[in-house]
Amino acid sequence: MSGSDGEEGYRGAVTVVLPDGEVEADAHLAGRFSPLTGDYRWKGRLAAHPSLSAAFARGVRTVRIRTPGGHEGTGDLDGPDLWGGHPVSGAGAPPFAVPRVTLDD
Repeated sequence: MSGSDGEEGYRGAVTVVLPDGEVEADAHLAGRFSPLTGDYRWKGRLAAHPSLSAAFARGVRTVRIRTPGGHEGTGDLDGPDLWGGHPVSGAGAPPFAVPRVTLDD
């Protein structure tokens, strides 16, 4: 999936790794390189799932997200939105494929 302003992303099934187990959920994630900070910023939404809400209620704020292609990223889990889904965001390696860029000397 590619969006405007150079965004890359992913929409589909993910595995959310929690301190006490794993949860399968649907996600919509997008990200882009930030020239101001020099890193890759990504964010998105995890679909409503009782185990995610229970983990957030227990104080879990950091999750690892894995996509079927084997890409993983660590992100911050936010509280549930009006539909029960959870916003998630991270900096660094995203849980989806991004184009490789090589710099010439």
